[in-house]
Amino acid sequence: MTKKRLTTLIPALCALTSLALSTTKSLADETQPNIVFIMVDDLGYGDLGSYGQKTVKTPHLDKIAAEGMRFTQFYAGSTVCAPSRCVLMTGKNLGRAFIRGNGKDNLRPSDMTVAKLLKSAGYATGQFGKWGIGHEGSAGIPTKQGFDEFYGYLDQHHAHNFYPTFLIHNGKRVKLRNIVPNEGRFGQGVASKKVDYSHDLIMDRALKWVDSVHKKPFFLYLSLTIPHANNEAGRKGMEVPDLGPYADKNWPEPAKGFAGMIHRLDRDMGRLMARLKTHGIDNRTIVMFTSDNGPHNEGGHKAATFDSNGPLRGTKRDLYDGGIRVPMLVRWPGKIKPGTTNDHIGYSGDLMATAAHLAGVKPPADIDSISFVPTLMGYNDKQKQHKYLYWEFYEWGSAQAIRMGKWKVIRKPMMTGKIQVFDVSKDIGEKNNIANQHPEIVAKALAAMKESHVPSKRWRVPKPRKKRKK
Repeated sequence: MTKKRLTTLIPALCALTSLALSTTKSLADETQPNIVFIMVDDLGYGDLGSYGQKTVKTPHLDKIAAEGMRFTQFYAGSTVCAPSRCVLMTGKNLGRAFIRGNGKDNLRPSDMTVAKLLKSAGYATGQFGKWGIGHEGSAGIPTKQGFDEFYGYLDQHHAHNFYPTFLIHNGKRVKLRNIVPNEGRFGQGVASKKVDYSHDLIMDRALKWVDSVHKKPFFLYLSLTIPHANNEAGRKGMEVPDLGPYADKNWPEPAKGFAGMIHRLDRDMGRLMARLKTHGIDNRTIVMFTSDNGPHNEGGHKAATFDSNGPLRGTKRDLYDGGIRVPMLVRWPGKIKPGTTNDHIGYSGDLMATAAHLAGVKPPADIDSISFVPTLMGYNDKQKQHKYLYWEFYEWGSAQAIRMGKWKVIRKPMMTGKIQVFDVSKDIGEKNNIANQHPEIVAKALAAMKESHVPSKRWRVPKPRKKRKK
């Protein structure tokens, strides 16, 4: 090769290399979108305007719904906090999840989480808010479960207190200016001096983290604590710095506090969307918004005040749909058709397979998780369906539930109780038990419950209570 030809060829090769790198980058951007998963605490199916809420306004969340997809048959992993978060992070339902109820349990080093999966795919990973499935000094803390950075609450009792004396940053306590007399061993209690509102600190940290990582693919798990109540505060448990536009309403204080929390949450969803646009990453960021379980009757507030469960029966700690069917909004500009409503039946455990699909990596084999990316992209005919969804609950005498097509089946207590069958396509409020009319559905549900429940030394099935002699 002559020197002249080489001189001509080198710039061409450099141009081709640059083009190849540019193409690779664009493909990476296409196949690895930023993933923002927002899970709030105790928000009901009927608490958003896009799901029928009339009294408490949620304009920013309603805009997310208008610009994306609204799911009408999406479920939480559990009807209470810790197991719901375990299902979300591991993609295993409550028949096989390691953490199946509230307590002080910790994820193990062997557990595969969504964060570990995405970190292996090159994502920056951050969690801000409430963790609940790994406590101080354990192998279950977020930074040992795949997250680069964590700021918030590890312990769910600590998370009751919105004015705590400390929060956790990467496993270490960060002192706040609040004063909590008679503080519990986990940081729970009621503050006498209220300066630092944890939700605001968590939200600010999350936005700063996005500022620092926005140039590479990232996974943000934003697990906000509102509108949960401070259970230790009794009827004054709806802790919020101000009541917003509801301060002058002629409502009970807990109702105004709850509405003030929703207002603050909605405002901050607007801040997050604005931040994505500021960094020019709006079109390559998929945002998912949901709740960890149904609405509460705590902190002096009643779910019925604002019809927080909408048309559904039950609330938090129920396996009727009011306890587990939750809002799910997904926004991805240019990919999801705006203003779409979808009746795909999914649950938060599907994040594992969905995240793997989005990141272009294989999900773990041993999971109860199906990617709903085809639904998001409008390919409903290509969407795989769950054979059924399964839940179990160890409080309140215990219960099991199955969602199988249009059928919802509940057994109380677990393993031995009577079966209730509802056709939720016609009876969304689960009012009419038609078990006697459908023995074939009862048989299928019993088989599914038996198939799903894997015995656990930690989570023993409660023995049936003996009836008292009259």
